[in-house]
Amino acid sequence: MWFARRPMTFNFDTPPDRRGTDSQKWQRFDGRDVLPMWVADMDFEAAPAIVEALRRRVSHGVFGYARPVRSTTDAVIGALASRYRWQVDPSWLVWLPGLVCGLNVAVRAFAEAGDEVLSLTPVYPPFTTAPRHGGRQPRGVPLALDSGAGRWEIDWGALEAAVTPRSRILLFCHPHNPVARAWRRDELARIADFCERHGLVLVSDDIHCDLLLEPGAAHEPFAVVAPGSGARTLTFMAPSKTFNIPGLGTSFAVIADADLRARFARASAGIVAEVNALGYAACEAAYAEGEPWRAALLAYLRANRDFLADFVARELPGVRIEAPIEATYLGWLDVSGLGLANPAKHFEDHGVGLSDGVPFGAVPGSHVRINFGCPRSILAEGLSRMRAAVRAL
Repeated sequence: MWFARRPMTFNFDTPPDRRGTDSQKWQRFDGRDVLPMWVADMDFEAAPAIVEALRRRVSHGVFGYARPVRSTTDAVIGALASRYRWQVDPSWLVWLPGLVCGLNVAVRAFAEAGDEVLSLTPVYPPFTTAPRHGGRQPRGVPLALDSGAGRWEIDWGALEAAVTPRSRILLFCHPHNPVARAWRRDELARIADFCERHGLVLVSDDIHCDLLLEPGAAHEPFAVVAPGSGARTLTFMAPSKTFNIPGLGTSFAVIADADLRARFARASAGIVAEVNALGYAACEAAYAEGEPWRAALLAYLRANRDFLADFVARELPGVRIEAPIEATYLGWLDVSGLGLANPAKHFEDHGVGLSDGVPFGAVPGSHVRINFGCPRSILAEGLSRMRAAVRAL
């Protein structure tokens, strides 16, 4: 097996205090009594296996330019095979210092200036900023909220209508951030067919793929659902969100098609930094030894999700979670019922730092995003402050 099976317990309730450290998340409100619940960065210590791997690597004492060793590649390949039934050739891996970097490179590689890049909105902001950085045009297609089914759905008619002769790429978030939707096999197959019919390169950001909160749910990459899609698909993955190591800057793209891989490499040349030595060490440990910790994390996050949903329903009139949180540790909150022009600022003024919905593509005043990847005591305190903010209205 690619991971060690052994009974272990982990403490998610008392992590190290991050105040006064290099944490961007906590520095944002430095000197203020504001709980940071915004950026997708959990307040948990990394898996012990990762910490120990980093100790071993640091003890070597030499930190030159790094490339992955065989055991690192084997850990990744083994995880992809075991978790997703995906047989990946090592030559398909393209290492990256981050997935935002990968999105920007993909836009430059597969679209020309003035071309259009499609995405489903609301969505993680780099999906729309990456095209703009490269002089390409982002074209958002709003997701539809099916109140009967109780989930966000793809508006297939709107997606078809959005395609023009200048459309070149579909950036797809899988699972979807911020609405926390885990896509079904039939939806993925239909997306693959859509890209095939319209000649679009499919760029799938799977960074949250190991954070499915429904027991028994399994992530399926496009290559598994639609084996023929490899000729036009790039899949971005990383251990960063799942194992809380985003600061180590280690991600990878899986690009089966040699021509796509070459075009991506050309667009990367001279501007994309290499992955660092500690990042490789952490990545290998995460995929080779981190499964017991991940299983415990998912149980904790499910309980946090349920706590959040119950609190919002009972204690926050004017706030609602429109659909179940199926994946990630992020909640997309509809706050339009509060009638606030700037809800994120209102909550911040009452001691809770949330992500404003506008950069994700939401109507001003309608949504905020909350990060519940934290000890339950912090979540409870943050929600209590939100209750005070609502009552203050």
